[in-house]
Amino acid sequence: MDAGARFDLCVIIDDDEDILFAARLLLRDLFGRVVTATTPADAFAQTAGAAPDVILLDANFERGATDAAEGFDWLARFLARDPDAAIVMITAHAGIGIAVEAMKRGATDFVSKPWSNDRLLATVRTAAALGRSRRGAAAAPAADDAASIPAGETPMIGSAPAMARVASLVERAGPTDANVLVLGENGTGKELVARALHHRSRRADRPLVTVDLGAVAETLFDSELFGHVKGAFTDARSDRIGRLQAAEGGTLFLDEIGNLPLHLQPKLLTALEQRRVTPVGANKAVPIDVRVIAATNLSPAQLADECRFRQDLLFRLNTVEIELPPLRDRREDVPALLTHYLGFYARKYGARPKPVAPDLMAMLQRNDWPGNVRALRHAAERAVILSGTEPFTIDDFPVGRLDAPRITLAAPAEPDDMNLERAERRMIEGALRKHGYNISLAAQDLGLTRGSLYRRMEKHGL
Repeated sequence: MDAGARFDLCVIIDDDEDILFAARLLLRDLFGRVVTATTPADAFAQTAGAAPDVILLDANFERGATDAAEGFDWLARFLARDPDAAIVMITAHAGIGIAVEAMKRGATDFVSKPWSNDRLLATVRTAAALGRSRRGAAAAPAADDAASIPAGETPMIGSAPAMARVASLVERAGPTDANVLVLGENGTGKELVARALHHRSRRADRPLVTVDLGAVAETLFDSELFGHVKGAFTDARSDRIGRLQAAEGGTLFLDEIGNLPLHLQPKLLTALEQRRVTPVGANKAVPIDVRVIAATNLSPAQLADECRFRQDLLFRLNTVEIELPPLRDRREDVPALLTHYLGFYARKYGARPKPVAPDLMAMLQRNDWPGNVRALRHAAERAVILSGTEPFTIDDFPVGRLDAPRITLAAPAEPDDMNLERAERRMIEGALRKHGYNISLAAQDLGLTRGSLYRRMEKHGL
């Protein structure tokens, strides 16, 4: 098993080779071995006698199929062979009904295509940890980064006063059923806080269901959150529970709550106030028991704008409010974070651990880190790769303008360098840096698919 991996075996089943490639590239450092297969039958045969930590199973395989019949059939087969298996269903973007049906049939969780890398990592980590706990594993997986690893497996790193306040609020609010609103810029670790709250609650053994409200189509809002009954609309061939019912007894994490359109906010408010939902097409409401944690990158001032967010909904959500500081406001935590990530990536790549010179660390502390902890993590990985056996220098870190002169990634290293391979690498690095290492946005800027960008990143060692 890879020394940097935390779980043994992941199985990914999808008929799209690009999906398999991207998922394998993303998850290869989390598992000692990642097995991919284009058909469930192949995966079933390959894993005979094994006990995968997690299985990612596509919902549909036949061309044109949308009912997930084949996915459900293989879900049942895998569970019949191993009742403790942790299976994450892969669905199309609009396949929330299929996803919650899969959870009713025994799936641990689901992800929608196209996925967010951080969300996929968090979902797979959680599912794998649950699979281990089901089997009574005595050893917990090793810790990874603080931005996305499930709660309980690593502490939030930082001793700055603002982070001490966050930790205190998590400890005090976690065991209660109080609704919590988590505020903070992208990359500050809002989902980590949500998972920490769930882990410390009395609902820790029940589901944590995430809804990315920034990705929910307005036309599907009612069906995705509240469910629907058979015949409620075209293609509603069977009853489907919504996300609120899927979280029954557990925690509902409403991510990007600030992106919910104003005209849809009353529907969510009513469900939370009445603690019941009425599926689309149904005449009878269904009671729900969920704890709500919401998160947004909107500022308190933006949330206070009644033209943007209903104040009665805000009042319902923020019984406890936790605001995560940007990294530029807790620069004293940069050394601890860098030391953690540099050590992690040194182990991951088999490199010799090296200290950061005090003058260099001071320069890095002065950086604004616009992508926050997520950007710092990527910077640490890049530095470990590029520095080799030499001491770290400022040019090893993809950071903004600092006191020391440096060559920016957006420009060629040498004005007359026309080498195509080096130019392509510079463009990819520049796009990744520009978008805070968001793969989807960088790929869009470069005119590539996510799969194509992943292949080029691997080609250039990025």
